[in-house]
Amino acid sequence: MKRFDLPILIRRTLSFEPLLLTMFLVGLSAWTTSCSKNDPPAVSRPPVTIDPSVFEAEHPELFKTANAEMRRLPSIVTANGTVSPDVNRTIHVTSLGSGRVVDLKVKLGDQVLKGQTLLVISSPDLASAFADYEKAKADESLSHKALDRAQMLYDRGAIAAKDLEVAQDAEDKAKVDLDTADHHVRILGGDPANPAPLIELKAPVSGTIVEQNVAGSEGVKSLDNTPNLFTIANLAEVWVVCDVFENDLAAVHVNDSADIHLNAFPDRTFRGMVADISRVLDPNTRSAKVRVVLGNPDGSLRPGMFAVATFRSQKLTDRIVVPATAIMRLHDKDWVFRKEGERRFRKIEVVADGLAPDGKQEIRRGVTQGDELVINALEFSTEVAEKKVGD
Repeated sequence: MKRFDLPILIRRTLSFEPLLLTMFLVGLSAWTTSCSKNDPPAVSRPPVTIDPSVFEAEHPELFKTANAEMRRLPSIVTANGTVSPDVNRTIHVTSLGSGRVVDLKVKLGDQVLKGQTLLVISSPDLASAFADYEKAKADESLSHKALDRAQMLYDRGAIAAKDLEVAQDAEDKAKVDLDTADHHVRILGGDPANPAPLIELKAPVSGTIVEQNVAGSEGVKSLDNTPNLFTIANLAEVWVVCDVFENDLAAVHVNDSADIHLNAFPDRTFRGMVADISRVLDPNTRSAKVRVVLGNPDGSLRPGMFAVATFRSQKLTDRIVVPATAIMRLHDKDWVFRKEGERRFRKIEVVADGLAPDGKQEIRRGVTQGDELVINALEFSTEVAEKKVGD
């Protein structure tokens, strides 16, 4: 198409009649419209979608990678617990007689031996028991003399046999009353040979006083409405009682081994064995009590200590393991970076379990065997340029 010089053409046209000018403008409009129709149409491009979980590293050779491995490992469950005395080795000490404490000889935490005096109580109950004992003793002495006299008279034919039998019956009853009074005195903690209204409460077993509910000069009530005065526990063996949630109960069995870590001894690991699993769940926490028995020969394990127990099952199962540094904790979740190309890495959420024996981390869900992961996830996330890559 021949090109026209529009400015020159317009100046020449203006010199003609108005009719010619109108015809020129109409033709020019038609010509520009036909030219615009011949222009190629504009090409529309689809919007680019950005995947925030994919990153591109400019220098991927700086970040070492390792493949996820499959191993046969025991199931591992971690639970919190506390150190408690062995109830089979725990004795609650009470007084069968009421009264007032006149001498407190031990206190909470003391080591005591069997037969050692714990406290002394001035007891009106014991005083009454001694009075009954003395009366029974006097009655028995009188009935014994009456029996001797009746026996002598019977031997001489002065009395009938029935009179001798009556005297014998009285002597037998007096002995029963005396024995009962003697037993009552001893039950209350007194000694019939030393008639004093003082109860010396003695330790029934050797051990440590782990509970004390009495103080000096305090009144001691009768047995039916007073708590135990002391609790003595033999701490040669202790329990670690843990709360295991119902979702993890299937992985814990009796006789499984358990590693116990205490805040008091961060550098020590105590090894025990699961002795019992409660058959009842706590409805509030949805957990069951799991009991681990530990030896305590040096007495370092004290009741009330906080403990973390790691249970290892006897049965082995297939587990995915990765380097522990390959996992990054962010926003209360665990993440790894999987290599998907020469420079592309994808951030993936995983569910981690316990540590493997060599320090690697077990993965329950998120990666599969053979996945190539960045070994140092934290370093990768902080140093790599977070350049988003389109799908």
